[in-house]
Amino acid sequence: MALSRLTLRDFRNHGMLEICPQAQFIALHGSNGAGKTNILEAISLLVPGRGLRRAAMSDMVRDAGDGGFAIVAEVAGNVIGTGVTAEQSERRKVRVNESDAAINSLGEWLSVIWLTPTMDRLFADGAAARRRFLDRLVLALNPGHARHSSRYEKAMQQRNRLLSGAMPADPLWLDALEAQMAESASAIQVARIWVVQALSEQLLATPSGPFAMPRINLVDKVPTVDGDLASVWRKGRSRDAAAGRTLTGPHRADLEVVHSASGQVAEQCSTGEQKALLLSLILAHAALVSAQRDAPPILLLDEIAAHLDPSKRTALFALLEVTGAQVWMTGTEPELFHGIGPSAQLLAIGQS
Repeated sequence: MALSRLTLRDFRNHGMLEICPQAQFIALHGSNGAGKTNILEAISLLVPGRGLRRAAMSDMVRDAGDGGFAIVAEVAGNVIGTGVTAEQSERRKVRVNESDAAINSLGEWLSVIWLTPTMDRLFADGAAARRRFLDRLVLALNPGHARHSSRYEKAMQQRNRLLSGAMPADPLWLDALEAQMAESASAIQVARIWVVQALSEQLLATPSGPFAMPRINLVDKVPTVDGDLASVWRKGRSRDAAAGRTLTGPHRADLEVVHSASGQVAEQCSTGEQKALLLSLILAHAALVSAQRDAPPILLLDEIAAHLDPSKRTALFALLEVTGAQVWMTGTEPELFHGIGPSAQLLAIGQS
């Protein structure tokens, strides 16, 4: 699961850019605003979802371009592409080996996980951010998770619109939507539970190192005493109509992370400890993906080395190398990557 070629056309500030990775580590360095993170964002769009910035598609189009953008990658002899056209700048299209494909099918070709500076607030932010993070971990191991999540979200949105409408909703229509939601919700819950358990076991088997080790738990706010979810939603229609949203379901779950050594929940830990907990999670997850999918993932690490001292950087690079993952990293100075050694391909971005 490594890119052998990446081509960008009219994406963000890149008119035309081609990168052919020649090493496990691809270290992108250059000044702020050079477009380093834009390259990571492009790779993050090669899997289902909205990418590492969660931006609108039209915002990714280069100002001086023709109104569209294209991202094309070669993976094990296959060509994967995504982008938008000037005529439909918010409708993202996907092609695999010159044939149209569904966005959710991208997870079958690649596993991509990222860490960005904005994720430093993952534990301080609300449950929605942690849930998205968990679902990316799940998607990397279970490509079908994207389809179930999409079906659940669409059915729930339809249910919410019906319940908040001026006219009473058709009970049979609501029954059908709730049945669809329940089917997808079951698959979502099973996938999340399996990944959290498998990742917990991977963390327990990981030797202690320079970064804080987490314990993780899925906090599921779905009622278990009132019967199946479809029944819960049917009984709760009046309450959900008053609230204007569906109050129970897998969209309310949360990922709890605890510092193993101190027993503190992550949101009460220092910023440095929170970053270390995230790094440990990513490293353990990369090992799990390698074992379960017989191929390591792609890791996108934005400005990961900037706030680590030299010894911690060297330790991180060694741990990343063991995962076998293709690692794309950014930094303002090439010196930040000197601890990697011959496994690094340093690329200056924004320089002629």
